Amino acid sequence: MTHLFIETSAMVSRILNQLKSMSVWAILGISVGAAFILTTLIVSGMSLIFHGRVTLDYFVTGSITSLIVATLVNTFTAVFIQQLRETDQALRQAHNQLELRVQERTVELATTNQTLLVEIAERKQRERELENIVTLSVALRSAAVRADMLLIILDHVLDFLQAEGATLNLRDPVSGESVVELGRKAWAANTHTRIPAGQGIDGYVIATGQLYMSDDIRNDPRVYRPDLFDGIRSVVCVPLIAQEQPIGTLWVGRKTEVFKEDEARLLTAIANLAANALHRATLHEQTERRYKRLAAVRSVEAAISASLDLRLTLNVFIDQVITQLNVDAADVLLLNLRTQTLEYAAGRGLRSKTVERTRQRLDEGNAGRAVLERRIVHIANLRETGKTTGRTGELIRDEFSAYYGVPLVAKGNVKGVLEIFHRSLLNPDPEWLDYLETLAGQAAIAIDNAELYDNLQRSHIELALAYDTTLDGWSRALDLRDRETEGHTQRVTQMTLKLAGVMGIADAELVHVRRGALLHDSGKMGIPDQILLNPGPLTDDEWRIMQKHPTYAYEMLSPIAFLRPALDIPYSHHEKWDGTGYPRQLKGETIPLAARIFAVVDVWDALRSDRPYRLGWPEAKVRAHLRQQAGTHFDPRVVETFLALVENEALAEELC
Repeated sequence: MTHLFIETSAMVSRILNQLKSMSVWAILGISVGAAFILTTLIVSGMSLIFHGRVTLDYFVTGSITSLIVATLVNTFTAVFIQQLRETDQALRQAHNQLELRVQERTVELATTNQTLLVEIAERKQRERELENIVTLSVALRSAAVRADMLLIILDHVLDFLQAEGATLNLRDPVSGESVVELGRKAWAANTHTRIPAGQGIDGYVIATGQLYMSDDIRNDPRVYRPDLFDGIRSVVCVPLIAQEQPIGTLWVGRKTEVFKEDEARLLTAIANLAANALHRATLHEQTERRYKRLAAVRSVEAAISASLDLRLTLNVFIDQVITQLNVDAADVLLLNLRTQTLEYAAGRGLRSKTVERTRQRLDEGNAGRAVLERRIVHIANLRETGKTTGRTGELIRDEFSAYYGVPLVAKGNVKGVLEIFHRSLLNPDPEWLDYLETLAGQAAIAIDNAELYDNLQRSHIELALAYDTTLDGWSRALDLRDRETEGHTQRVTQMTLKLAGVMGIADAELVHVRRGALLHDSGKMGIPDQILLNPGPLTDDEWRIMQKHPTYAYEMLSPIAFLRPALDIPYSHHEKWDGTGYPRQLKGETIPLAARIFAVVDVWDALRSDRPYRLGWPEAKVRAHLRQQAGTHFDPRVVETFLALVENEALAEELC
């Protein structure tokens, strides 16, 4: 029995070790099976004993076996219960962990959903911002000039942000001030306001390049002038940056609602777009302005070249000054060196005629200062000079404020002063001032050219008068030498000029006709006195010598350049229409017209004058002689015209 117990214990140990590796449901199945077997054995044993089929020992032995089985069952049951408890505890822990994971996941999902909602909202906001930017960009493309761009930018900003005021300020490159180029709605009255350089929020934003937001602008310590905000409480100011340089600021404001960050971001994007657009427009306008100014300079140069009339040139010049410099009025004063005064020469835009009539001494007035100091004189505001009399007073009464006086200097000499007038303050940039000096240089050149021409013309006239006086002296000397023709030269000269005018000879040619008539017998200076002064008929030899005097005249006068156009009469007045004249036997219209005209007049005066060897002919006889010689000696058309002229003059004398 002991051996049986030991084997049974060993078997139980092996079973327990195997049970540890078995699942709960397997142990449960084995336990149920063991209990069923044990119950069956006990019932069967009891029945066998009762019927006497087995002995009690057998049963006891079976009972021990049953006990062993019962022990196994109990053991199985205990293990099963322990496994159930452990399993239950594990299930509870798993359940708790699962609930915790579910809660964590729920929080994650909620967070993710919230993030997605925010991202969707931000994306929609960005899309709206992008649509606004595209809308503004398209609108800016339609703008023809910068002024239109300013209006488009501010109107779109007001619409996008539902703002109640907006301005666009640009930095003045000369003074550094911020100038309100345009204001809209509540800030419309701020247009053209100037903010000192570095002052206020404008100065801060331009200096730092960062946007500035204020929810209570009226109490903001950075505000330059709180009165400019007109009830606005919340504002945003963003820099306008082009080519990495600040060019101004863009402002928006509301009376109550505070601006949000996304609105500030949209305004920044609009400012970037606006800055680049305005920069391009400014460059385009500068290019156009420079082209127009260059064209203006060329037109002034053309006027100088095309006309020597100084008044006309100065009027063209003044028109270009007013147009290109965009001022209200301008004039030019010329320096009179004899009187040391500045005299009005040309101008436009001046209402007072008194200003045009004034003459300024060099020691008085702004124009005189410009001459004496040889520099530009600038008066920012004439009203602040305290002068109410004289020319300055007249300009103030004419409502002018700004004044520029520019000396006109050519070749180191002051020729006058260019004056610029404007009825509001002027803040020109360096380019404007450079162009003003360029125009002043053009005016100085025009004045200098006109003076040179006037001096040259005066010298030419004086020289021509000197020549003509010399010719008059020569003709008188010839008359004195040839006493029989004394006074003849002056008479035929005057009559020749009249007839030449009637015959259609141009006025410019008449001066040569006059000189030729005065010198018609200058060749007789080469004729010996015994022939020239012979009171009787000439011999054939003497006549041949006398016929050389036209050739002598040509040889004597042709080397003199200014007398060459006058040689027709001295050289050809003895030619005849039929070709029988001298010295070249010219015929018909090959004879110069001036010579044909003079030939008729010369014979008319000679025949009517007394000579030592004959008395002068009556006028009727001379008329008849001219008609008779027409077509042989004289040009018939000239004779007809001359006789008609003589008759008209005779009739005029009778009427007088």
